[in-house]
Amino acid sequence: MATFFDNFDVRQIEDIELLAKQVVEGFIIGLHKSPFHGFSVEFAEHRLYNPGESTKDIDWKVYARTDKMFSKKYEEETNLRCHIIIDTSSSMYFPIHSDEHKLNKLQFSSLAAASLMNLFRKQRDAFGLSLFDNSVHLHTKSRSSTSHYRLLLSYLDSLIKDTTTYKKTSTAAALDQLAENIHRRSLVVIFSDMFDHHTEHQDIFNALQHLKYAKHEVILFHVTDKKHELDFEYENRPYIFIDVETNQEVKLQYNQVKDLYKTKIKKYKDDIMLKCLQYNIDYVDADIHEGFVPVLQKYLNKRSKLL
Repeated sequence: MATFFDNFDVRQIEDIELLAKQVVEGFIIGLHKSPFHGFSVEFAEHRLYNPGESTKDIDWKVYARTDKMFSKKYEEETNLRCHIIIDTSSSMYFPIHSDEHKLNKLQFSSLAAASLMNLFRKQRDAFGLSLFDNSVHLHTKSRSSTSHYRLLLSYLDSLIKDTTTYKKTSTAAALDQLAENIHRRSLVVIFSDMFDHHTEHQDIFNALQHLKYAKHEVILFHVTDKKHELDFEYENRPYIFIDVETNQEVKLQYNQVKDLYKTKIKKYKDDIMLKCLQYNIDYVDADIHEGFVPVLQKYLNKRSKLL
């Protein structure tokens, strides 16, 4: 169910709002042509009138056509409050200086977030955005207005064009802070590679648990370049590997460390998946080379279960 917009060239990104719309439209067309059923991407603007309710919201034009009474459904009556959290630390800028001009993890996350916001608008869900690296540097309330949507798109557009490096991560502290500051129960969507050099893994797991204690529903999109970061597939020659958060360099023959690296990264990933399962958090692999369909599909699946 892939679409043309699953793999962008960075040079194509000029209008993030238009691209997000095209991603969603392509996704919806794919849904209609696919064997997947049970997902609604249209907002139900009416509900059946219940005897005894006020008649002021009855849609009399619909009654004239159908001989059935429906009440107009207003935004404050409906739907979800959604909050997107994006890790903007330096590790999210990988891959850097790609000859193919493909998206890095941060650009992928930003476009995925913009596409989700487009779906939120279609379903009249309120949405907010938080960005963090070593600290939370953006946190908005959840709203559903057009002006709010375009403001958040401007933040995402800035992320896509940003080339800042050497930004460290404090994932646990940021998620703890956000768990306290997202006041109303929400669907929290996290985009992160979950790499944090300066925090114990258990602290990150505790922060995820904190979000659940705050009564939020959580989806973690574990954003990776699977080929290079998980499978560690490189040409058989010497490389200089650079820590994008500290600029520390290590020169080595990749096949000398491949087996050990894959063992350790698999264990860490398995630990994250296990903790998410224990905490009832939805864990989703988000390989930047697989496009946006898994992200949009997971959101609609989750939404259908919550409403």
